[in-house]
Amino acid sequence: MNQILFAGVIGLFLTLIGTPLLIKFLARKGYGQFIRDDGPRGHAGKKGTPTMGGIAFILATLIAYAVTKVITSKEPTTSGLLVLFLTAGMGLVGFLDDYIKIVKQRSLGLRAKAKMAGQLIVGIAFAVLALQFADTRGQTPASTRLSFTQDFGWSVGPVIFVIWALFMILAMSNGVNLTDGLDGLATGASVMVFGAYVFIGTWQHGQSCANPLTAGASCYEVRDPLDLAVVASALMGSCFGFLWWNTSPAKIFMGDTGSLALGGALAGLAICSRTELLLALLGGLFVLITMSVVIQVGSFRLTGKRVFRMAPLQHHFELKGWSEVLVVVRFWIIQGLCVAVGLGIFYAGWLAIK
Repeated sequence: MNQILFAGVIGLFLTLIGTPLLIKFLARKGYGQFIRDDGPRGHAGKKGTPTMGGIAFILATLIAYAVTKVITSKEPTTSGLLVLFLTAGMGLVGFLDDYIKIVKQRSLGLRAKAKMAGQLIVGIAFAVLALQFADTRGQTPASTRLSFTQDFGWSVGPVIFVIWALFMILAMSNGVNLTDGLDGLATGASVMVFGAYVFIGTWQHGQSCANPLTAGASCYEVRDPLDLAVVASALMGSCFGFLWWNTSPAKIFMGDTGSLALGGALAGLAICSRTELLLALLGGLFVLITMSVVIQVGSFRLTGKRVFRMAPLQHHFELKGWSEVLVVVRFWIIQGLCVAVGLGIFYAGWLAIK
């Protein structure tokens, strides 16, 4: 359990001291945010704020995980490394997108096809590898069965699983990306979900089917639950430290570098912890904001009318007169309730089969 504490504290420390160094470097290079002309007027003053801040918490997470393993003399696990691979891989795609935006001074970076291709390559690689590397009990990091609080139903087969995993990765990456429109909103919401996965991984470890003392009808068939909690803790600590600099008024933005990485991390944790459908509840704010865009686009195409003043949803409330901080705090409250409900259902699921 010391691994969880070490990973979180190291990640927090690294982003607290590392992010201002990154801010100075990016500012010196002139790598500032490009602001859309059609966005809320209050955002015009954010133009030039250093972006690509996701570099800070991605590196902090990787270092925190590695240092934790050295300190505790524990070996990395396949599940943990795969989630970190997905996080870093999606972050790399986002970095390329951000870099092109900055260099060419435009609101669009990578072309849509190129960006999608990058996400597909990383996502497919993760999904395929997650079905390999069986342990002595035959458990692979991921399962071809669908899961809610744990696996259920029949196996969907490797091909359908890869498609399903890609859907989750793309949905969460773009969901966090859409949420990242106000200072600290996506970062704070992500911290809560990673905190939930620290609890879930720790609980699954204590009730693991790999342990003869807890094996039975109510145990969890998860390959490396404790190490997933370590990864989640490193991510939570790193994002917490980054939030110190990202909260309003933000000194740095995470950019697509950060939002795509966080979405990938959330999807990877859900897939490897066998809580795929539960992620829709735990990350309820991301789902809500994504649906607001789907509804807005669908309504405009079908009827020529808009449901919201502006999508994503957070900008609708800004245009209604809510201050940015008010929107962020109230949306954090919604996300906190989503996490509470999700964890409650997770625990109720264990009681139901106990």
